[in-house]
Amino acid sequence: METKSFIDQLDAKIEEKHLLNHSFYQAWNTGALSHETIQEYAAQYFQHVSAFPRYLSAIHSNCDDIKTRQILLDNLVDEEKGPENHPELWMRFAEGMGSSRDRINNTSAMKEIEDLVQTFNTLSRSEQYHIGLAALYCYESMQPEISETKKDGLQKFYGIKDEETLKFFTVHMHADKWHREVVRKLLVELSKTEENQPEILDAVDSALLALNNFLSGMERDYC
Repeated sequence: METKSFIDQLDAKIEEKHLLNHSFYQAWNTGALSHETIQEYAAQYFQHVSAFPRYLSAIHSNCDDIKTRQILLDNLVDEEKGPENHPELWMRFAEGMGSSRDRINNTSAMKEIEDLVQTFNTLSRSEQYHIGLAALYCYESMQPEISETKKDGLQKFYGIKDEETLKFFTVHMHADKWHREVVRKLLVELSKTEENQPEILDAVDSALLALNNFLSGMERDYC
C-alpha cells in the first residue's frame, strides 16, 4: 500500500474534524437552528472575521521568503481592500439576519470566541511562519464547502434571498478555493523539512480544536 504523503495526512486530519461534521453546522444546514441563534452566531463570530486580516498580516511579517509574502499579500488584499472588505461583508450578513452594527460591535465575547481569536493570534505570530501558514490552511481549506453549505441553508430554511446578505459566503465559495490551493503548495514545500512537520500538525490540531470548541460553545449557550 502506498504511504500517504505528509500533506495528504494533513488533509485527512482536517477532514476528520471538519466543521461541517459539527452538530451546530448540521443543525444550520437542516434549518434546525433558530433565527435568533444565527443572529448570536453572527455577532460572536465577527470577532474572528474582523481579526482574520491581522492574522494574515502577522504571518506575512514573519515570513522571510518574498514569493510567499507576495502570495500572502494577495490574500490580505482580498480580505481587506475597499468598501467590500470581508469584515464589512460579514457585517452585512449580520444586518441581513436582523442585527444592528451597534449590537455586533458591542457584543460581549464568549470564552470560546476569545480562545479562538487568541489561538489564531498566537499561531500567526509565531516566528516559524510555517506554523501560521498551517493554521491559515486549516481554516481556508474548509471555507469553500462551509460557505456553500451555509448559503444554501440560509436560502432554503431561513428565507434569505438578498445577495448583499449572502455575499460573504458567495465570495468565500470561490476565493478560498484559490487560497487553499496556493497555501497547500507552500506547505508541501515547507513540510519537506522534516522538523517542520510536527509543528505543522500541532498548529492544525490547535486550530481545529479552537474552531470546533467555538461551535460547541454556541450550541451550549444558544441552542
